[in-house]
Amino acid sequence: MLTRRDLLWTISAAGAASRVVPAAIGALATSAANAAIRSNEDLAADELFWREIQSAFTLDRTFINLNNGYASPSPRVVHEALKRYLDLSNEAPFSYMVQTLEPGIETVRRRIAAEAGCDSEEIAITRNASESLQTAQLGIDLRRGDEVITTNQDYGRMLTTWDQRARRDGIKVTKLSFPVPPPGGFKELAERVERAITPQTRIIHVCHITNLTGQIFPIREIARMARARGIKTIIDGAHAFAHFPYKLRDLECDYYGVSLHKWLLAPIGTGFLYVRRENIRSTWPLQPAPEALDGDIRKFEEIGTHPAANHNAIAEALTFHQAIGVERRAARMRYLRARWESRLAQLPAVRLLTARDPAQSCGLALFRVEGMSSDAIARRLWEKHRVVVVPIIHPEFEGIRVTPNIYTTLEEIDTFCEAVEKIVRAG
Repeated sequence: MLTRRDLLWTISAAGAASRVVPAAIGALATSAANAAIRSNEDLAADELFWREIQSAFTLDRTFINLNNGYASPSPRVVHEALKRYLDLSNEAPFSYMVQTLEPGIETVRRRIAAEAGCDSEEIAITRNASESLQTAQLGIDLRRGDEVITTNQDYGRMLTTWDQRARRDGIKVTKLSFPVPPPGGFKELAERVERAITPQTRIIHVCHITNLTGQIFPIREIARMARARGIKTIIDGAHAFAHFPYKLRDLECDYYGVSLHKWLLAPIGTGFLYVRRENIRSTWPLQPAPEALDGDIRKFEEIGTHPAANHNAIAEALTFHQAIGVERRAARMRYLRARWESRLAQLPAVRLLTARDPAQSCGLALFRVEGMSSDAIARRLWEKHRVVVVPIIHPEFEGIRVTPNIYTTLEEIDTFCEAVEKIVRAG
């Protein structure tokens, strides 16, 4: 959790190049000192506290970015570290990038493991969640007729990967449907998965939080159910890590893939793969590795020449994130979401498609305007109001996905709401 010293250090480091004035740091000191005795929910509404954190970013404020679910900008301290490492690498790639910087991946591995709640020998540093999850999807031995259970709301790239395995290896892929939001909550989601299990089921692959609606799944319940039947679990955590609090050891899953350029605010092209230690040896890497690495988590990092700068700058992103604290971050994300949801819900045509229960959702949410094209609304928001959102078009529903982040201001949220109101009233 954030302390006065931690937050002052982080923001002063991030703000040094951005000319943060002493008065601002003084205000931050007062805010940080008060934070220790205030609830996360109370602090979530403290605009002075969040204004100081927002000042650590270099942004184009001429438009409003509510598509942080794709990738988020990094705070200046992270971006400066990335550039510094790239500059050093360019001076002498083999000497500086390979011999000097590359060993830093071990520090990053250790720190991610500590934050994620697992052993460092179970964490492989990757380029994104897709690479992480495909490593598990393509690396687990399956035979013709074996079944994989997933949902039709899982990420498209991951569904494509299973479809290819079905064509190539003759496995069966079962894609479950579920309503948005599910009326029965966690219980309904777990029961839908359990009812789908057959004697041929070998893998259950679901999102921790879906990228379409922001629905959180009861991962521990599903993982325990699967383990009792000898079934492996692959969990898509692309939108979960650093978004809301949890520990991997508590989820009890077998594989977990993450993109760090979303909620952790790390450089674009960073992620990690968690592999439960007992599964490392039996899982093939995405790219071939020496036999000597069969039991080593590092075999999943054998991708050839790559920049060390990206993964080393993850360390700065972790420091920035930990200075704030994931509990406070989650509270702020729910606060921002509640602000726009409460206002838009007053429009008769608006339907919220994400559960409002804080246990089942956080900062990512979906809404629909009945009788209007979500794609058309998204285009209008951008062309007329300079607001970036994502239209979600699914065979069973459609809507507009909204994903602010900790640098998002209340003014930007209110501007977005006003723009939607104008569009809806104009028809």
